[in-house]
Amino acid sequence: QVQLVESGGGLVQPGGSLRLSCAASGSFFSLYTMGWYRQTPGKERELVASIASITNSGSTNYADSAKGRFTISRDNAKNTVSLQMNSLKPEDTAVYYCNAKSIVNGALFWGQGTQVTVSS
Repeated sequence: QVQLVESGGGLVQPGGSLRLSCAASGSFFSLYTMGWYRQTPGKERELVASIASITNSGSTNYADSAKGRFTISRDNAKNTVSLQMNSLKPEDTAVYYCNAKSIVNGALFWGQGTQVTVSS
């Protein structure tokens, strides 16, 4: 069982930056693929970025909308994953969710979400 707690959301002006963090409890954090998803009302939750487990060298994957602006990283010693978001746009406004997927059995876990609002 993994519990995920996000932090770092808020209101930011277009062009600004935010850093989201996700703290994970439980064991074997390094054996989870970690991801950040986002969702707006009436739309499906979409992948923003993911970072592979230690067995896959921590490779990263980004949605086209995030490439060049967002950076995902993880600290396996601290059981955290972060999403640095730069050059934010109004269309980045959403609830952002942290996700963990076990590479052992595929179990999925979600955080409660954190609101990001990009507006002037």
